[in-house]
Amino acid sequence: MKFFEALAQTFANKPIDWDELEEALIRADLGVAMTTRIIDRLREREAWSLLGINNVLKVARQEIFSVLAKDLPPITTLPEKPKVILIVAVNGTGKTTSTAKLADYLKQDRRRVLLAAADTFRAAAIEQLGIWAERLGVEMIRGQYGADPAALCYDAYQAAAKQKIDFLLCDTAGRLHTKRNLMAELQKVKRTLAKQDPDSPHEILLVVDATTGGNALSQVREFKNAIGVTGLIVTKLDGSGKGGIVVAIQHELGIPTRFVGTGEKIDDFAPFDVHEFVAKML
Repeated sequence: MKFFEALAQTFANKPIDWDELEEALIRADLGVAMTTRIIDRLREREAWSLLGINNVLKVARQEIFSVLAKDLPPITTLPEKPKVILIVAVNGTGKTTSTAKLADYLKQDRRRVLLAAADTFRAAAIEQLGIWAERLGVEMIRGQYGADPAALCYDAYQAAAKQKIDFLLCDTAGRLHTKRNLMAELQKVKRTLAKQDPDSPHEILLVVDATTGGNALSQVREFKNAIGVTGLIVTKLDGSGKGGIVVAIQHELGIPTRFVGTGEKIDDFAPFDVHEFVAKML
């Protein structure tokens, strides 16, 4: 059941219990800061203690819209050079599949896409991306397992520039956000790409699993501090009631959700739409 529906059902025939409401908002992964914001807005209203559930839902929607409704320009090509998108994540978020889905999405607009298999650590990661590349009909730059991912991304950029590729997608290895040496490896990838183009990577997209809830907030914070993150790809956003983490991350860290994945199929992937999100997920 979607969060707003569950909330309406909980308080349908009884007065609002504010401690229970606060707990419900936090349980929906909206985070403490966003929950406090919503409660404060409700308290600002006259006779707030007499508000019904419809008033609560209206205020919650308004506050969520005010946080998420930012005008984000689409990810477009660059003149005379490839746009580099570095894709990062912790382990097990569906990063490589999300990379393939993004490649397919960009390719639909008749754009040329090149994949860089920079996950040289996880067993079968290169083969997995290679299968996707073959299915999608896009070229992939690969190396050996254990190879330096920064060097591979460097070579991939040179190939992309030579072939006049529109988008270079670098699929890096999943890593724990708490491991400094692994985060330092990403910093090296970023520095190496900047040697080819000072503005590269032009986008750093972090893949987040919506079902991890509040833990995703700490993941995003660590990646942001280490390498900067320009946006999120949120997977498993399937109406399970866990979509609130998208709101918490935008509110507390200012990082927007750029794309969402809602299934296993290649086309279960789309740009984030705040209206659809609130209507379908919350």
